[in-house]
Amino acid sequence: MPQTNPSTPALLSKNTADVDLAKHAAAGDAAAFEAIMRRHNRLLFRTARSILKSDSEAEDALQEAYLCAWRALAGFRSEAQLSTWLVRIVANEALGRLRRKEAPVIPLDATMNVFDFESPGAIADDPELRPDRTAAQAELRTLMEARIDRLPEAFRIVFMLRAVEEMSVEEVAQALAIPEATVRTRYFRARSLLREQLASDVDLALGDAFAFDGARCNRIVATVLTKARAIPN
Repeated sequence: MPQTNPSTPALLSKNTADVDLAKHAAAGDAAAFEAIMRRHNRLLFRTARSILKSDSEAEDALQEAYLCAWRALAGFRSEAQLSTWLVRIVANEALGRLRRKEAPVIPLDATMNVFDFESPGAIADDPELRPDRTAAQAELRTLMEARIDRLPEAFRIVFMLRAVEEMSVEEVAQALAIPEATVRTRYFRARSLLREQLASDVDLALGDAFAFDGARCNRIVATVLTKARAIPN
């Protein structure tokens, strides 16, 4: 049973290398494994979440994967990065759960429309937008998460690791055990699909931009009529 080694806290710090943490944890040191979990939690949660598309299921899968990793740490070889090794374990656990559920994957159309702002900085710093920036960012994040969830599974996990976690092509290829060329292709495809969907969202939103009906229309009409009545004939 893993135990906390009283001498370990003095040896561990935020700068302790993964390989050293792995050695301590493999020997049953709970503090070392806690340090590993805290260091890689975000990466591994996002890995599981990209496959399962559910926060609660991703947490469950991550917990099981951690237990599996801890038991297998004795076989970890320092030639590989610990993060890459952990990603593969988490991905396998999440994929296994997905297969057991036989969850459907929502496909997207294969068009390649490109949608880019030419000068995003021109509107990002508009002072009039700053009070609502936090709310707008939250809405955009929710929209992006929903669109990422709709990506096909193979593209979704590559996009999450490359774009969100900023892992290199080589690291993703090692973690998922696929060729680097496949990583590049799937990443490019995922970006194209996301651009297509976001462009469609923007097209729909443009029709409602600067709306002039309802309360605004009534207010302007009422104000003009009131002022008009006050003007002498």
